[in-house]
Amino acid sequence: MHVQSLFDLKGKTAVVTGGGRGIGAQMAQALAEAGANVVVCSRKIEACQQVAEELGKTGVEAMAIRCDVSNPEEVNEAVTEIVAKFGSIDILVNNSGATWGAPVADMPLQAWEKVMSVNVTGTFLMSQAVGKHMLKQKSGKIINIASIAGLSGTDPRYMDTIAYNTSKGAVITFTKDLAVKWGEANIQVNAIAPGFFPTKMSHVIMEHGKDYFLNMTPLKRFGGDDDLKGAAVFLASKASDFITGHTLVVDGGTHAL
Repeated sequence: MHVQSLFDLKGKTAVVTGGGRGIGAQMAQALAEAGANVVVCSRKIEACQQVAEELGKTGVEAMAIRCDVSNPEEVNEAVTEIVAKFGSIDILVNNSGATWGAPVADMPLQAWEKVMSVNVTGTFLMSQAVGKHMLKQKSGKIINIASIAGLSGTDPRYMDTIAYNTSKGAVITFTKDLAVKWGEANIQVNAIAPGFFPTKMSHVIMEHGKDYFLNMTPLKRFGGDDDLKGAAVFLASKASDFITGHTLVVDGGTHAL
C-alpha cells in the first residue's frame, strides 16, 4: 500500500467528544481534512454546530450532537443516533475534559468527583458504547486524550490540579488495559498526551506560569493550531494498525527533562 493511502480516512466516521473548541476542534478538523465524516459532541451544542459547519466546507459530512459524556443515557442516545446516520463508527476521540485548581487539603469532594466523572467515567462510557459497535465490525480506533500531567507530579505553584493529574494518569492506564482487552477484535486503543496548548481550559494556569512552562519546554514554544493534527490522523488511520496501548506524547519535549 502506498504510504499516502495509509493516512487516508475517506469513508470512515469519526466521533470527537469535546470537539466544539480547542484541541478537540483541531483534531476534528484534521480528521475531516483526511477524508473522514466527523461528529463533534459536547454539552454545549452551539460550539459544536459552529465547528461542524466549518468541517462541512472540507467536503465531508459533519454533524453536531449535544452529549454529556458523564451521562450514560445521553451517551447511548448519541451513539445510537450516529450509527443510525452513518452506519458505523470507525474512530472515537475521547477528548472531553474538566479540571479544577485547588490545594490538595482544600479540594472539595464535589470538584474531585466532577473531574473524575468527565475525564475518566466519560472516557469509559463513550468507549463502552462505541466499542459495542466496533466489536461487531471487528475494527476500530479509539484515541484517548491524556496529558503530560498524567505522567508525573506537577509543581503546585503552577499546577495545583491533583484531580486533573490523577484522572489523566487513569486515562493512560485505561488505554493500556482496553488495548489488551480488545486487541483480538482488531481495535487499536491509544492515547495522546499533549503538553501545553493555549486553550480556554488551560488559560488561567498558562497565564500564571507562562515563563515556567516555556522554560520546561525544550522547543521553547507552546503547542499551536496544527501540532496535534498529525498525531490524531496517524492514530486514526491504517498507518497505526500495529500500534496499540501506546501513549504518544506531543509536548515539545517537556517529558524529556
